[in-house]
Amino acid sequence: MNLSSVVVQTRPEHLEEVIKAIKASPDCEYHLHDEKGRIIITIEGEDTEEEVARLKRIQAIVHVISAEMVFAYSEDELEQEREKLENTKDNIPDWLNDPDAKLRDIKYGGDLKGRF
Repeated sequence: MNLSSVVVQTRPEHLEEVIKAIKASPDCEYHLHDEKGRIIITIEGEDTEEEVARLKRIQAIVHVISAEMVFAYSEDELEQEREKLENTKDNIPDWLNDPDAKLRDIKYGGDLKGRF
């Protein structure tokens, strides 16, 4: 299950109309708004694909200027990533599991636009 908070923006003169449409939508749950036209909602879905589809339907509501995910949580995907890590212990350097490891000992081997 995925759960995300979304900030919806509309013009203040359309606020009540957009809130009414949001409250009538099966795609989200309304929480609060301010006088500037910002509306806070949550959406959920079985997976990321369903969640994005719901977000797009919210974005398509008349007078919605923007609707963007601000926070996302995915219980299933988190668990899948944990399982991947647990199954790849041989690929994880020992120092990552060392509780005494110091940040200063980490050596960066990449290249940030030729700066290192």
